[in-house]
Amino acid sequence: MPKYIFVTGGVLSGLGKGIVTASIAKLLQARGFKVTAIKCDGYLNYDAGTLRPTEHGEVWVTYDGGEIDQDLGHYERFLDVKISKWNNITSGQIYWQVIKNEREGKYLGKTVQLIPHVTDEIKRRIRMVARNYDFVLVEIGGTVGDYENMIFIEAARQLKQEEEALFAHVSYVPTPKHLGEAKTKPTQLSVRNLLQLGVQPDFIIARSDVPLDDVRKRKIAMFSNLKESDVVSDPDVEIIYEVPLIFEEQGLGDRILEKFGMGSRRAKLTDWRALVRRAKNAKKRVKIGIVGKYFRTGYFQLADSYISVIEAVKHAAWRLGYKPEIDFLSSQDLEKRGPKEFEEVSGIIVPGGFGQMGVEGKINAIKFARENDLPFLGLCFGMQLAVVEFARNVCKLKGANSTEVDLHTPHPVVDLLPWQKKLLKQNLYGATMRLGEHKVKIVSKSLAARLYGKRYVYERFRHRYEVNPKYVKRLERNGLFFSGTTPDGKIMQIVELPDHRFFLGTQFHPEFTSRPLNPHPLFLGFVRACTS
Repeated sequence: MPKYIFVTGGVLSGLGKGIVTASIAKLLQARGFKVTAIKCDGYLNYDAGTLRPTEHGEVWVTYDGGEIDQDLGHYERFLDVKISKWNNITSGQIYWQVIKNEREGKYLGKTVQLIPHVTDEIKRRIRMVARNYDFVLVEIGGTVGDYENMIFIEAARQLKQEEEALFAHVSYVPTPKHLGEAKTKPTQLSVRNLLQLGVQPDFIIARSDVPLDDVRKRKIAMFSNLKESDVVSDPDVEIIYEVPLIFEEQGLGDRILEKFGMGSRRAKLTDWRALVRRAKNAKKRVKIGIVGKYFRTGYFQLADSYISVIEAVKHAAWRLGYKPEIDFLSSQDLEKRGPKEFEEVSGIIVPGGFGQMGVEGKINAIKFARENDLPFLGLCFGMQLAVVEFARNVCKLKGANSTEVDLHTPHPVVDLLPWQKKLLKQNLYGATMRLGEHKVKIVSKSLAARLYGKRYVYERFRHRYEVNPKYVKRLERNGLFFSGTTPDGKIMQIVELPDHRFFLGTQFHPEFTSRPLNPHPLFLGFVRACTS
């Protein structure tokens, strides 16, 4: 029977519950257990596919075609396993299934209520994923006290009565600058809120600017009905992959097993320690520019919209002995400013995106990279815009564009996939793209072939548009090389410029399959070119 660990959050959002969940899962995996992780989200959207990136961060794409919460990406990177779309449970999915069940008469005329029908459906979904695992981490999104997650906490409370389960509560311990002292009161109040919902936490994970001292640990333990050893310090770190090691130093892994009545096991973390050591000891620096349009939210600039791209760059840079510096370049700003923005970067990445906003800024960046032999990596929309730029400026196809940007372009070098046209006519946007893992055929004697070292690879996709087959020959005659296609050769998947230092675009998202201990070969090739 699987054992469950529920991870809740208190005080404020954005504390890093996803990293905590992935780190605990890593400690258990390192002890030889089979582990998976689930994320519960309180929003009524069916999935994350139609959410604005600046509002909810990156949309993570699973191997089986799910568009889900970015925290699932952390689970995959830390555990180096494939996580299914079923590991993300939203209120939208739960209520949709409950109403469907009611319409189909499955409740036999009973009054359908939050308890037991909605909580039972949540428990069913969790148990469905949990089969064949030793441990299941369940992260409950949001903050204790939010209306949206109360029903998930109630379902977790019930599940603890029925199964073997623990609760780890992640809470914030601020150190106000004018005081210079860590304050535990927000955590005390957060725990009180959790207790009012019928949940006694088994661990407190104390997020703070600096490591928590024993005085504060004792105080938090007293107000939480816990031992001091059950309060775990989780200070800010430069490298998120250090968090499992910080937890291990405080004995969290063994304490979890002890609370489940299990014997101690040694954690095998040699490779993980080496990774963190290599990242910390890197002296040489490489500066990479990411040209994006989802950085800004009000006065603030956020990286969450491109978190997997950033992590993939880090994985590759650390492997090569470099400390990466990321320069966020707004594509909207690049529509107005000149090439000075690129003078300090060693390479440019143009990641995925949708719609017209900032497109010309991205095209300007691609043109600069092509003309100045600056390493370039284009991902999904970035690859499509590389084709647009080449068509305009090398093939001299005036007004060439993607029909996503200009429906009436005289040269639609990027156009809708044929089967997508029907869906958009019906306004079917959610979960209707070409999604998930697909096979890619690599053309021999290409840059892609050298980097992969394979004839066929599997990569993750999320797109509606493709390079228009009608223009492929004309593009190739002018020097563009399509080095990856679908196995039948009908859809262009990789494009490159053979005479360039590194100019490569992919219709897929290689960032989703990069791992800290196994960097993606395309990112390795790109960063290596940036450092040459």
